[in-house]
Amino acid sequence: MVQFGGEVVNSRSSSSHTSTQMGSGHFAGEGFGKASYFRNLQIVDWDNNLIPLPNLRVLADHPNCYDIQGGINRVWGNYFYYGGPGRNVRCP
Repeated sequence: MVQFGGEVVNSRSSSSHTSTQMGSGHFAGEGFGKASYFRNLQIVDWDNNLIPLPNLRVLADHPNCYDIQGGINRVWGNYFYYGGPGRNVRCP
């Protein structure tokens, strides 16, 4: 298993979410030119060969604050867009 992750820490004691951005500060759905991304995701097998990820699954704990969208195509291979602005009207 391989895991990628992002973390934003809210050190304030108030009940509101931090306004700290993740990635570029844009949601994954905004796509190329706005959202941050990783592409051509590969792993190294026991024989030191690069192989594409066989089963990319994505999860966002707070999708109204930060989100992620995965995909695959012939140009980018396995990829995902991710990010978000933190506190916003949908993420108080």
